[in-house]
Amino acid sequence: MEYLLDAKEFFIARGADIVLTIIKALLLLIIGWQVVKFLSRMFKNIIIKKGVEPSLQVFLSSLFKDALIILLILTVLSTLGVEMTSFIAILGAAGLAVGLALQGSLSNFAGGILILLIKPFKVTDIIEAQGVIGSVTEIQIFHTVLKTFDNKTIIIPNGPLYNDVIINYSTEANRTVEWIFGVGYQDDIDKVKSIIKEVVFTDERVLNRDKPYIYVGALADNAVNLKVRALVENSLYWDVYQEKLEEIKKAFDKAGISIPFPQRDLHLYHMHKTLKD
Repeated sequence: MEYLLDAKEFFIARGADIVLTIIKALLLLIIGWQVVKFLSRMFKNIIIKKGVEPSLQVFLSSLFKDALIILLILTVLSTLGVEMTSFIAILGAAGLAVGLALQGSLSNFAGGILILLIKPFKVTDIIEAQGVIGSVTEIQIFHTVLKTFDNKTIIIPNGPLYNDVIINYSTEANRTVEWIFGVGYQDDIDKVKSIIKEVVFTDERVLNRDKPYIYVGALADNAVNLKVRALVENSLYWDVYQEKLEEIKKAFDKAGISIPFPQRDLHLYHMHKTLKD
């Protein structure tokens, strides 16, 4: 009975304040929720106009909205008189524990965000990274998927991928095709250059036909190595490379130009040994 009297006195004395506080909190929650939705739509429109990757648009929009919701909840609780210091400390400790447990995943997550923001490559680009060459088929938050030329699917975590050297073969519109042809020391270099020029630099797909790059690259152990470079459209790289490689071999065979293979000269010396009794 005494507890009921105390409660009655409490509500008589503080009832109006409590009701007013609850009304304030409810109004704050309702208005705040409308503000959250408005700001979320505005943020989404901004990142769409900025040309952010679609997969990153969804993530950033959700992250922004969730952050606003958490801020709204904390504000409402503070309005109701809930002590925020200990509550925030608990959240911080929980966040630290989760962060330590998910270090690898967080690294991949950060790498994915940076890849989507900085865009060192995009879907369909051919890249080389982590010892793998392939076409990018997917860029996810935690990993990137490549399809190799022999039709293998390679999944690379974004953390190591972003921190590694990335070679993007699709960035430029044109690409240089390079061959190294080894010919015998007895062959006529000028004749060899003429054959290469005829085979490679008369092709209309080659963009530097007026400036053929054919030079002696090295006097190797078994051959004279000629370096050849031709500029072509990026999409034609492999076609030109493979076709001209075969055509050069046939042209060399027809002209009697040798392509040496590794060899060694073996000298035998007959040793005379005088035996003394």
